[in-house]
Amino acid sequence: MHALVEPVVAWFDEHARDLPWRAPGRTAWGVLVSEVMLQQTPVARVEPVWRAWMQRWPTAADLAAAGPDDVLRAWGRLGYPRRALRLQECARTVVEHHGGELPADEAALLALPGIGTYTAAAVTAFARGRRSVVVDTNVRRVLARALEGRALPDPHLSAAELRRAGDVVPDDDATAARWNAAVMELGALVCTARAPRCGACPVATTCRWRLAGMPA
Repeated sequence: MHALVEPVVAWFDEHARDLPWRAPGRTAWGVLVSEVMLQQTPVARVEPVWRAWMQRWPTAADLAAAGPDDVLRAWGRLGYPRRALRLQECARTVVEHHGGELPADEAALLALPGIGTYTAAAVTAFARGRRSVVVDTNVRRVLARALEGRALPDPHLSAAELRRAGDVVPDDDATAARWNAAVMELGALVCTARAPRCGACPVATTCRWRLAGMPA
């Protein structure tokens, strides 16, 4: 197991935010909705909208049957309203081709409308508890700093960067899913882009960026 995994997961066990899409009773569909809403939108804005949305349309079938105007109104000020319509299109596909149940296979998730590599991997990890390689902006930043000594990753995700991220993900499903959530949380709360809190970081003593003097 990679040296980053154990301390980061232990930190997450103590500091993870209590978010509704992490609750034991959450559904795979609810996790997918949260991931779509969280794209380019802060957690604080997403949480109340997600709660209201899931209360109104708890399943893919419920959303598929809704009127597009209602969907857009419920999306509110989350921004990028095209995401709401793509989510409804995804719901309709789930109903028509998967009996209303979100497929468990990552490749099948990728085939759904509006679902990209990140979202498919995130649902696989966070809804199914299975091994996948979840790479968002936060994960990229943590790994660039801790492993490469760079303040920020390159503008675009490369195949080499994706392979490096995959090398860190543990082999077993449960630990891999926990790692994915933990490293994302570390990037969101501690290893932030502009004001990293290195004193609170569980891997500060081995972080190559910090050891190099935190070059710009």
